[in-house]
Amino acid sequence: MENENAFLWEVTFWEFLFITVMLAGSAAYLTGRAIARAWQSNLQLAFYIVLLTGATRFIHFALFNGSLLTLHYYLVDLAVLLVIAFFGKRITRARQMSTQYSFSFARNGLLGWKARA
Repeated sequence: MENENAFLWEVTFWEFLFITVMLAGSAAYLTGRAIARAWQSNLQLAFYIVLLTGATRFIHFALFNGSLLTLHYYLVDLAVLLVIAFFGKRITRARQMSTQYSFSFARNGLLGWKARA
């Protein structure tokens, strides 16, 4: 797995896992949570994640000799971070709806809520 380009990671799997999934993924989750708490739109969340993906690509470039301006790996990182960010937003929104509007909505699993009967 060392220094072999793959479909999802550029340099090694472990660098992809540590930088993109763990570090940038944590920041994406917290960004999604902050967007949900401020009741902002999905478009703003996507914009912030586009910026975060640029920073993630720079970390791959500066620390691990990855390429900075590769569209393929930028889109892979963007897709991973968008999924994590929207997951964080949805979890927070479900918690908000079931606590702030508990008279009208009840929690329905990790990501959802339902109207009370």
